[in-house]
Amino acid sequence: MSHVEMSIPPTRAGSSDDTPREPLEGFGEDFSTLSVHAGEARQKPGDSITDPIFCASTYTFTDTQAVIDYIEQNQTREEYGRYGNPGERVVERKLAALEGAEDAVLYSSGMAAMVGLLMTKLSACDEVIFFDECYHRSREFCTKHLSRFGVVTRQVRACDYEAMEAAINPHTKLLVSESPTNPHMSCVDLERFAQIGREYKVETLIDATLATPYNLRPISAGIDYVLHSATKYLGGHNDLLAGVVIGEKDKLEPVRKLRGIMGAINGPQNVYLLSRGLKTFELRMQRHNENGQRVAEFLENHPRIERVLYPGLPSHPYHEIAQETMRGFGGLITFFVKDADWRETANIVDAVKIPRIAPSLGGVESLIEQPLVMSYYQCTPEERREFGIHDNMIRLSCGIENSEDLIADLKQALQR
Repeated sequence: MSHVEMSIPPTRAGSSDDTPREPLEGFGEDFSTLSVHAGEARQKPGDSITDPIFCASTYTFTDTQAVIDYIEQNQTREEYGRYGNPGERVVERKLAALEGAEDAVLYSSGMAAMVGLLMTKLSACDEVIFFDECYHRSREFCTKHLSRFGVVTRQVRACDYEAMEAAINPHTKLLVSESPTNPHMSCVDLERFAQIGREYKVETLIDATLATPYNLRPISAGIDYVLHSATKYLGGHNDLLAGVVIGEKDKLEPVRKLRGIMGAINGPQNVYLLSRGLKTFELRMQRHNENGQRVAEFLENHPRIERVLYPGLPSHPYHEIAQETMRGFGGLITFFVKDADWRETANIVDAVKIPRIAPSLGGVESLIEQPLVMSYYQCTPEERREFGIHDNMIRLSCGIENSEDLIADLKQALQR
């Protein structure tokens, strides 16, 4: 399996006043080393090994001249909590380094990040094009809310690049997709996606939440913006909400400014939890990748399973693209129970003992859900068919438990 290019530019890191420091000399650019150290000052306030939690809504100046210097010299420091927090800046630098990008803007949730970017980039009469396998709330925001302000949303079939090109017109400002998509696990040809954007002078966004920076590097393929729900694998413990948009510093400056107006910031305690979660990011992802692959292989060979959607399986329609672009394939698996109606499918979900029934994914605990019930219950059968949501569909997010235990649990649930 080939790997994504892992070259990472030198990391800028600093203390709470953003004093720059040298890259991690002598430690190379290993992913786990960056997860632990990137973005941080070597010597922190109070000589603590961890960055302190700054529980401040406002920040003071020594005198009037300090205020003038801050404004005239565009100094990087804090003024008011809605515009930033020293701990937040550390995490943003760390996430940018992990993605191989210049900058990152942290938000209160993944949806806040999506809304913040779309509101920055789109005006009345502009158009945005989505591949249609996308998070239903992203679709809802565009079709029900941005439309009220004159923004047009067009959806084309996932990974149909010809259809995407055909939908582009002079009003198109942004091309959007997840990769892999949720819950169908389709994988985008990132270089082709980016090339379409460059050819038509349209910016591109990839929501890489399911892949994470460990498994996929859209920036290196030429994508303009990468979005993550940091609630998932980046935080990794099902105990925080956060989102992030990553890209070039100049392109993200208006995004950061609008965030300061909208106030979609994260709290200092959440920022601390995210920073702590990132310390073990590579170790967790290795286990998620391992568990996802083993469980997917088990399910594909089980007589009660009709089919399995997981990019690490040769049977997946985008397996070749996944092999070319991804380091690993994550812990999320979608599978279909053979000849089962929705109630028989629900019985299997109810019978497992290790995974908890819940939305979300990417935490250390395994989670399981029936998309028809969890996210699309109020949709009509016709709408569910349109979105590719079937009665016998189950979505499993493998945590970091022992894979043999997960397999044994699924086996007993499927035997009932």
